[in-house]
Amino acid sequence: MTFSICIAQHNFMVGDLDGNTKKIIAAAQQAHAHGARLLLTPELALCGYAAEDLLLRPSFLQACDTAMQRLVEASSVWPGLSLVIGHPQAVVGAQRRHNAASVVRDGELQATYAKQCLPNYAVFDEVRYFIPGTDSCVIEVDGLRVGLLICEDAWEHAPALAARAAGAQLILVLNASPFHAGKQLQREAVLAERVRETGLPLVYAHMVGGQDELVFDGGSVALNADARVAMRAPMFKETLARIDVELLAPGAAPVLGGEVVPLPSADAELWDALVVSVRDYVRKNGFPGVLLGLSGGIDSALVLAIAVDALGADKVRTVMMPSPYTADISWHDAQDMADRMGVRHDVIDIGPQFATFRAALAPHFAGRGEDTTEENLQARCRGTLLMALSNKFGSVVLTTGNKSEMATGYCTLYGDMAGGFAVIKDVLKTRVFDLARWRNAHDPYGTGVNPIPERIITRPPSAELRPDQKDEDSLPPYPVLDDIVRRYMEHDEPVPAILAAGHDSAQVERVVRLIRLNEYKRRQAPVGPRVSARGFGRDWRTPITSDFRF
Repeated sequence: MTFSICIAQHNFMVGDLDGNTKKIIAAAQQAHAHGARLLLTPELALCGYAAEDLLLRPSFLQACDTAMQRLVEASSVWPGLSLVIGHPQAVVGAQRRHNAASVVRDGELQATYAKQCLPNYAVFDEVRYFIPGTDSCVIEVDGLRVGLLICEDAWEHAPALAARAAGAQLILVLNASPFHAGKQLQREAVLAERVRETGLPLVYAHMVGGQDELVFDGGSVALNADARVAMRAPMFKETLARIDVELLAPGAAPVLGGEVVPLPSADAELWDALVVSVRDYVRKNGFPGVLLGLSGGIDSALVLAIAVDALGADKVRTVMMPSPYTADISWHDAQDMADRMGVRHDVIDIGPQFATFRAALAPHFAGRGEDTTEENLQARCRGTLLMALSNKFGSVVLTTGNKSEMATGYCTLYGDMAGGFAVIKDVLKTRVFDLARWRNAHDPYGTGVNPIPERIITRPPSAELRPDQKDEDSLPPYPVLDDIVRRYMEHDEPVPAILAAGHDSAQVERVVRLIRLNEYKRRQAPVGPRVSARGFGRDWRTPITSDFRF
């Protein structure tokens, strides 16, 4: 006997209950037309993930209940099709709810499972919003007993074992698991461990899309009882994935089959994550387009390429804002790249504004030499101009600072940090170079190969805020800096361990000090996509005011 399961690997938007409901209905119609017997949605698909403090609002929760009832009633249209829907569920007498998965079929609510393991680490705050369930849930689909889990349940041992003890022959997992580099391999390794522990095949449904700083990468997957991948959906793409289920004998574990899409390279998946995050932030928030300062340097060049891949050239505008210290080749390289990408490119000279600020401040600065104050004035002139254009035309400003700069404070508040979305704030400078070279060799979105002039990649990085300035005048070489940041910030390695890895003690102490001192800047930075295992955002909660030298 055989039947099929479909996974609605879709882009569910937080708070768009009507739109999310329509997506589930459309997926159910398509699945039923294909003869599927079960449709599996991702975790909290009905309300979107992460709904954060919307989950504390009674009106939001009531709207979720209304939408859920609409799906129960709609299910009568697809006889014999079981829908497994992720949603928040009321708990009688409690202020918080369950993170739940309900099974609806033939116009009735058949069963509900409450997530047992609530993550409360990294970017997760589920204990704030939910109370854990305690019981397994096993349903029957065409004679097959199917156990339900939700996301973190599959990262722990007990829930899957309990589902098997309750009679499950197949495990279904609803997920909203935020992306970071290498996460899919990690997920599949954990899922394989659950399969080996239980001896049961497993189907894992995941969502796609950007939600503020979180990115969801798809890659829904099915594993057979031997822990081998039987189906893998594409990453970063909406799809209705199909899994064929073959029942060989009563009581035996079924055999799963389907298309196995290969995993992308590390550079390709990171590029897709950045593109999806920009596209969804702009689209979901209703911006007509984006604008950015194009300096002729590699960071703004990379952001431009990402923006055009995400939105198309017609929705991207660049502005070159030269100062007295801007090199001629920066002018030429910025214009060259804008031409290659086909975007509108304007030039606004900040020399007059800079001179006016200096003149106004001269009496107050008398007797003091020029320093970073004058450098920051140039950056703030640029930030003011970009925000004025944003106000006038409605486009959101994309900032261009990378993670290495954010870590060390090599950026200017209300200057180059001014904007609405920080595209590469979680991308170390060394990875910026990697991505630029990768993008020049590939054209994943059909906007052209080799968009970044080679000289932009090979020139020594410079902020061009004083004569003959180079980044490495103020910072350690980027390979050194990035390794220290990666070890200290992303992996919490103590200073002695970093020194033992061969780093110079003076450089380590300097970088650690800069990370600590510049937390006040990062708190005022725009949101941007988290693409590493730990970014400066939801999973970096360090006090600004502290006397502890960590």
